[in-house]
Amino acid sequence: MAYSIRPATIVDIPHIVEHREQMFRDMAIPAEFEDMAAATELWLTHAIPSHTYRGWVACTDRGEVVAGGGLIVIPWPPGPMTTDPRCGFIFNVYTRPAHRQQGLAKRLMDAMHEWCRAEGIERVVLNASTFGKPLYDAMGYVVADEPMMRFTL
Repeated sequence: MAYSIRPATIVDIPHIVEHREQMFRDMAIPAEFEDMAAATELWLTHAIPSHTYRGWVACTDRGEVVAGGGLIVIPWPPGPMTTDPRCGFIFNVYTRPAHRQQGLAKRLMDAMHEWCRAEGIERVVLNASTFGKPLYDAMGYVVADEPMMRFTL
């Protein structure tokens, strides 16, 4: 089967929402999925047209969206790694099970990397699931030494 990669648009919102939910379900992360889906859909209706969210999708030759990934560009202070005041944060990388092992996640990552390079963004980060870690390792991603912690308010 032939696949193509293209930028995501607002018509892809249902696919992005579905992929995000399935990604968390595959990782066995509990969530209020209906609430998350509604909130994600609302966020994307604003984030895609404003380019807050940049997404890419993989489509079959029949036009079926079977994988996707996206990023946001975060303002980030210059530091010891780079003086670029931006950081690309990649998330939502997901491939439907029937289309895995076709290189789609790598092609999506390559598209996001190419876009960041064209924009002059020097730093890209992501949170790796156990499913995605082998790909990210192979692409040269490394676990950061930064002691980032999380706190829910």
